[in-house]
Amino acid sequence: MPGEVADIALMTESLGLGDSSPNALSSLAPVIERAKGGDMAAFEQIIEHHQRRVITTAWRMLGNSEDARDAAQEVFLRMYKYLRGFRSDQDFAAWLYRIVINVCRDHARIRSRHSGFASFEVEQELGSFDSLASTGNIESEMIQAQQRAMIDQALDTLSKKERAAIVLRDLEGMSTEKVAEVLGSSQTTVRSQISSARAKIKKYRERILNQTTRMK
Repeated sequence: MPGEVADIALMTESLGLGDSSPNALSSLAPVIERAKGGDMAAFEQIIEHHQRRVITTAWRMLGNSEDARDAAQEVFLRMYKYLRGFRSDQDFAAWLYRIVINVCRDHARIRSRHSGFASFEVEQELGSFDSLASTGNIESEMIQAQQRAMIDQALDTLSKKERAAIVLRDLEGMSTEKVAEVLGSSQTTVRSQISSARAKIKKYRERILNQTTRMK
């Protein structure tokens, strides 16, 4: 993994969002089968198991906590609606991530028709990230706030397709093959999108570091 992408991933891990093993999403096969049969307790167990991952992915895609939580609610509504159509021979992780990506794209389109969205700084002032923040000392929280801003701003330099590809590949830890399956694209296209995204992240990171160095 290139150094600049590793840095972004490590910053994400330092926020407590780095448990990105896709295998965890496919570990509840018996529960999924019960939920397909109408067992609401099983469906709630699926939500409990996947809620944090869904919110985290939505936050990475949309860039703010409020939209991420709204998107997560829609994801689980769609999951409930379409779960009966899920086949046992399918990869549940890919199936769920596809819903997350589609919901986030819908939210992004709706948001673009309105007057933008709150900046990271505004959300920080309002305490929107309190539930994601560490309970450590003020210095630690300030570092985490800076890291969140870096992640948010770096991802915001990407196109929607690049952002989806890099989030799934380098932050969620999926293989290129799996990313292509989720996005309904070819592996060649995904590799191109990831390469472009990494280059933009590297360029953004270098610019921020240069600005920081000049300010010292």
